[in-house]
Amino acid sequence: MNTKNITNYKPKDFAELLGVSVKTLQRWDREEILKAHRTPTDRRYYTYDQYLQFKGIQTENDVRDVVIYARVSTRNQKDDLHNQVEFLKQFCNAKGVIGNQCIEDFGSGLNYDRNKWNRLLEEVMENKIRTIVISNKDRFVRFGYDWFERFCEKFNTKIIVVNSETFSPSEELVQDIVSILDVFTYRLYGLRKYKKQIREDDDIVKELQNGN
Repeated sequence: MNTKNITNYKPKDFAELLGVSVKTLQRWDREEILKAHRTPTDRRYYTYDQYLQFKGIQTENDVRDVVIYARVSTRNQKDDLHNQVEFLKQFCNAKGVIGNQCIEDFGSGLNYDRNKWNRLLEEVMENKIRTIVISNKDRFVRFGYDWFERFCEKFNTKIIVVNSETFSPSEELVQDIVSILDVFTYRLYGLRKYKKQIREDDDIVKELQNGN
């Protein structure tokens, strides 16, 4: 199919072009992820510009930013961060995509309070970001990536994951695992401390016994 010679697409043809089902297009239309245009007779159709936007290719009508986002946990990993950025820039150049921003972030993927990351999400909500390019899902966030991807899609922002496999420097992965263990340890300690306080408080014990 010669896409450049076609202005509008029927849902069946557009679904084939994107490699998805018509039902998926209908769901995206309902959820406003990829809104269909309507003819005067209320028939759905799609445009070539929508195809380009879906593929993360800039169009004249879409001047929003393309953001390269790279992250490591600590400043001791500057070499890893540099390699990550260079890899993403080479990918964009190979695809003919011009990155307007390059965000180099430091902080654990478990931390949702990263200033640069939160500012990026704010710009997504402000409809300033068209595409976010990352090397791996865990560079964006350690857990819950699928939720954040759907969140960005709600604002017509596409995340391109260059390498779908999860990869982190070994020391960073160890740090994240230790952080998770620390959280559960503190919670378990707090629960035991609370139980001990209950046992030592005669009024609480009596109240619980009367309640049973």
